[in-house]
Amino acid sequence: MTVKAELIGIARKSKSRAPMDSLDQVTASTDLGIDGDYRGKLRRRQVTILAEEGWQAAINEINRPDLPWTTRRANLLVRGIDLPREKGSKLVIGTVTFEITGETDPCSRMDDAASGLMDAMTPDWRGGVTCRVTEGGELRLGDSAFVIETTG
Repeated sequence: MTVKAELIGIARKSKSRAPMDSLDQVTASTDLGIDGDYRGKLRRRQVTILAEEGWQAAINEINRPDLPWTTRRANLLVRGIDLPREKGSKLVIGTVTFEITGETDPCSRMDDAASGLMDAMTPDWRGGVTCRVTEGGELRLGDSAFVIETTG
């Protein structure tokens, strides 16, 4: 059975420490990242993407399966794909292309949400990746996701 890699969560925050708003669809642009998200103007960390598998491993490790993925405060949640770990790698979700700029390092805010979450998110890039939008478009829940293979 083939698992379809797909977008299963979209969220944004209007300012630092603001609550996360979950959405069914959103526009992503090279200028503003996720429309309405305060981090969009930051070039290196314009968008953050979290893999469901990494999130599940982290919350299972601390025995907190009740925590919603938005606790991580990432913009996008994908399922069924290994997120690239090399800067410059390309990831396509729906019609939007993202360039990986680095690892999303877990911060102490994770421990504010649940004791031990910061350490549980540290191994194997469980905290996800930071990206910038290189080709904008619309994102919708259920959009397919895939990595563009680069030739060395």
